[in-house]
Amino acid sequence: ATLAGVTGARGTLLETLTWEQAESRLTPTTVVVLPIGARAKEHGPHLQLDNDWRIAEYFKAFVLAEADVVVAPTLAYHHYPAFFEYPGSTSLRLETARDVVVDICVSLARHGPRRFYALNTGVSTVKALAPAAELLAAHGILLTFTRLEATGAAVAAVSEQEGGTHADEIETSMMLVIAPETVAMDKAVKDYDPRPLPGLSRQPDAGRSYSPTGIYGDPTLATRAKGEAVVSARKRQI
Repeated sequence: ATLAGVTGARGTLLETLTWEQAESRLTPTTVVVLPIGARAKEHGPHLQLDNDWRIAEYFKAFVLAEADVVVAPTLAYHHYPAFFEYPGSTSLRLETARDVVVDICVSLARHGPRRFYALNTGVSTVKALAPAAELLAAHGILLTFTRLEATGAAVAAVSEQEGGTHADEIETSMMLVIAPETVAMDKAVKDYDPRPLPGLSRQPDAGRSYSPTGIYGDPTLATRAKGEAVVSARKRQI
């Protein structure tokens, strides 16, 4: 699904409205969806830097078609501290990522909405989203967000890799469904450091998981069928 291909959508893209149309659409009963997906974050030699943004856009199109909500512009920068050693990767400080979300929600809540849902595509993002939700609650604003571990059963059912969570078998399988033209399977390699260390590093003794490729797992095992199973589970979760 792509936004261009959504017909008969139940939801509304905020950015396509005038301010007068937004005034009538942003009411106290409106749910606002804030997609979050990195547009510049490494995903190994076989996936593009905009991988997470593409995932966010895909599920944004799904939500737009299925739910009577207002969908805010996708937030392309957030908290991704695990990947700073890989060129092109960008990350906001935790406090900045937290405050960006708070400021967006407070700005829109000023005109009516009190319920927000962060369509989250990351793991480290939760470290900023959780405190953002606490700050917003003090303003009488509810923020909930996607937790990727909720699809753990679907992932476990199809996963064959030894371990991994990034640019791995599962994420690559999802991209074979979402944007297969961006996947270079001929460049996919297994790169998995089993040591339970935080973040990834291109250096073997940096106190982080050693990953010269930026992969954490085995994307060579990826298939479209596995991706379809996980994507379907994610849709049910949303």
